[in-house]
Amino acid sequence: MNTNFLITLLLFLCTASLVFAASPAKSSIRKDRSNLPITIKSSQLSADNRGKTAIFTGKVVAKQGDITIYSDKLTINYGDKKGDVEKIEADGNVRIIQENRVGLASHAVYESALGRITLTGKPRVMQGADTTTGKTITYLIDDERSIVTGDASDPVVTTIHPPTRKDNDPSH
Repeated sequence: MNTNFLITLLLFLCTASLVFAASPAKSSIRKDRSNLPITIKSSQLSADNRGKTAIFTGKVVAKQGDITIYSDKLTINYGDKKGDVEKIEADGNVRIIQENRVGLASHAVYESALGRITLTGKPRVMQGADTTTGKTITYLIDDERSIVTGDASDPVVTTIHPPTRKDNDPSH
């Protein structure tokens, strides 16, 4: 499996955290994880070599380094070359965690050719206490840009908590 998916999700969470105007975590945001193993645990795996898919179902946990993805179902669509991943879909109770960053949604899609990750189904990204929600949260990987869209019934809402001062000195 192409390890770029989990790395891409990390970049998504880090870039989405810029929406919050929060400082990045102390560790390197773009840590190279491509050589780290990916472990996927689930209740069941159904692989279709002709259809070039692998479907993990039942309490799916995918982990690479300090990034963990939880979902009810994870579908991987492979390309023609060994290790190529065209699309990955996570469905049901999607949770992506890396350090103090969390992304939540009902559905997440990584599309390799388009270079984007899209969260739908009450998507929410958080860093610490700061949150952003909307109808759709999309991260454009090559542009390093996040787009959060909403509508009348599900508007974009960002909540930023200013850092607390340790004393009454306003200069801190």
